[in-house]
Amino acid sequence: MANELKLPDLGDGLTEAEVVSWLVAVGDTVTANQPLVEVETDKAVVEIPSIWAGTVLHTGAAAGSLLRVGDLLAVIGDASENWAAPVPAQQPQPAPSQNRPLPQAAVGAMRVKAVPLVRKLAKELGVDLDSIVGSGESGQITRNDIQAAAAGQSAAPSPTTNEPEPLSKLRRTIAEHMTRSWEDIPHVTVWGPAEATRLLQARKSTGLSLDTLLIQAVLPALEAFPVFSANFDGERLVPQTVYNIGIAVNTDAGLMVPVLSDAASKSPEGLNKEIERLVDGAKNRTLNTSELKGQSFTITNIGAVGGGYGTPIIPHGTTAILSVGRAKDEVVARYGQPVVAPMIPLALSFDHRVIDGAIGTAFLNRITDNIELFRS
Repeated sequence: MANELKLPDLGDGLTEAEVVSWLVAVGDTVTANQPLVEVETDKAVVEIPSIWAGTVLHTGAAAGSLLRVGDLLAVIGDASENWAAPVPAQQPQPAPSQNRPLPQAAVGAMRVKAVPLVRKLAKELGVDLDSIVGSGESGQITRNDIQAAAAGQSAAPSPTTNEPEPLSKLRRTIAEHMTRSWEDIPHVTVWGPAEATRLLQARKSTGLSLDTLLIQAVLPALEAFPVFSANFDGERLVPQTVYNIGIAVNTDAGLMVPVLSDAASKSPEGLNKEIERLVDGAKNRTLNTSELKGQSFTITNIGAVGGGYGTPIIPHGTTAILSVGRAKDEVVARYGQPVVAPMIPLALSFDHRVIDGAIGTAFLNRITDNIELFRS
């Protein structure tokens, strides 16, 4: 009897995935738990295994196809069976709640392998992903793994023509979110420098990350100006007394914003440890969906990649975002005398529907004061 394998519920509220590549072809013999296909979600590239042993009678979608939970992936049965695809009009798509869940053994067989940009690098360098044991979390293959494997190989020849390259699932999601925010929210950005002498001294003496110290400087300002830690749907403004801080992270796959929950309740050491975990999880795409939503305020540290001033885009549903640039030594006046001091460029974007320019400037000034008078 032929068995239909449908795209399972991958958890974390994910409802769709894109087919990256098939690991088997029609006519191949497979065993139970053998990986059949790689699909990409908003979080990761995972392998979907077969539930049954048998012969592949049908593959349901080509590489690049977008499938929803419950869509047909493959048909496994006896080689002698003559399976025919049902007519779509006669076989309406079932609701996700009707889908047969994968057995635990099969769920365990799905594993993160490599994010799309790492796969692209492997292709460019002629490296076979199947020959690599990943050094990342959960065995994920990293950029360093690819570069190490390619060290003894000749680089792949450069293409002679410019081929169009479709966006990854994650990149499309980022594009949709950025476009929606930019079109819906009237952005205003104010800029200003902050002397970072005490902040950098605290980083050296405590060993805490700059992100941790910046959050410590921002939290008192959020308490003084509740409108900056609020959710806004266009009609209702809901200030949040629990400060969930989004931390923008640059990854090989694209921008991700894990959320540091209830930041004010954590010690500096606790903040530091949780930030490290979230950043690592974002780069390896091992975070669950609940850790990537629900922020009330966002910080993007573009100084980590050498950036200065910017015009950050506000995450939809929130009212503001702070961009922090790289500290640079500059000549400033102190007690009427020129001195050299490290200066950090700050840029605050806010929603002008609910925040006036004077309030935005006052909030940025409060953050500036907290940085310049920082106490660890």
